[in-house]
Amino acid sequence: VVSNPLQEPRIHKALPCGYDDLEIYRQEVVNGVHDSNVRGRGWSYSYHDRIFNWPGIGSWDKLEEVVEKEINFPMTDQINQIILNLSDTPHSRRSQAITWVPWIDMKHHEPPCLQRIWCRVVKSSSDYLLEMNTHWRSRDAYKACFMNMFALTDLQREIAERISMVSREYVLPGRYIDISDSFHIYGSYIRKGEMDLFVESVSNLPFDKRVVRSDKPSIIKEFERGKSKLENEKIINEKVVTQMVMEALINAK
Repeated sequence: VVSNPLQEPRIHKALPCGYDDLEIYRQEVVNGVHDSNVRGRGWSYSYHDRIFNWPGIGSWDKLEEVVEKEINFPMTDQINQIILNLSDTPHSRRSQAITWVPWIDMKHHEPPCLQRIWCRVVKSSSDYLLEMNTHWRSRDAYKACFMNMFALTDLQREIAERISMVSREYVLPGRYIDISDSFHIYGSYIRKGEMDLFVESVSNLPFDKRVVRSDKPSIIKEFERGKSKLENEKIINEKVVTQMVMEALINAK
């Protein structure tokens, strides 16, 4: 339970990736920068695709394997619906988003860990606060958990801002609750010594030496480097697509 999820410092220094990679992951979840990988590069899902476009890219292709008749209902932007619901009825208990797609995930070797996001707006003594609960089926406590929470609390911030715009009431990010059914580390992390830096820092360093502010200039610079990587990746992907189209046109002739 985190009372103020955007309070600095937001980052621990022993995270299992670079700060630029953290920004890339945040954009995966909040902005969907890698949604195309679900279809184009073999990803089984992305959180953004499942949340903003449920049941997600390619889901209907899989549905044909388990049902005979055609089923048509629209892809659902669950976050937009949460925003509309809570702008109209802040205390609603129905504002949630799910990731699970039974006809895919029940038998897939790599189903999503995040299962559900639940939101509600509450009134404190002076402010409206957007509270968010997230429920996780399975959690890599070392390599995934921190990055998950960093991205999801940023999504919480964005939802609060969009509710403010729609409702014309100023809404701030409030309490964040994170629930995991299985919270674990893998033995390989210990055997390979991958967690040594983290364990050493927790054991020997005071809190203020183990953390860093996300708005620190050097960290912002790393975030910008992550954004540059995404831009370069986009340019490369566009070139690949253009080349494929040109080859298809040539072959058609």
